[in-house]
Amino acid sequence: MQLEDYFSFLAPNDIRLVGSRIGIETILYEYIYRARTPEEIAQNYPSITLEQVYATILYYLHNKETVSKYIADWLEYCLKSEREQDENPHPFVIRLRKLKAERGAATQILNEH
Repeated sequence: MQLEDYFSFLAPNDIRLVGSRIGIETILYEYIYRARTPEEIAQNYPSITLEQVYATILYYLHNKETVSKYIADWLEYCLKSEREQDENPHPFVIRLRKLKAERGAATQILNEH
């Protein structure tokens, strides 16, 4: 089996583990940025195997420059999406925020009395 056989290359910005909807960015974020061990990662994602986690890490180590850019682009996309959601929240989120503020005000009034 070749290392690439562990992955589905759906698009330049979408590489997933075969038989799973989990992207390599998920595994590598846990490994690189959260300092999780391969065993911890496999335990947290029961739909993948420890072998798949190690294959993802090995793929990263063999293609460090390309995969590092892939992850950086993914992180940038996530931050951009988060900003957009903060600037233009869904109506349901606006309603939840309003309810939370109303409850907070009601609780404060009760605490004052």
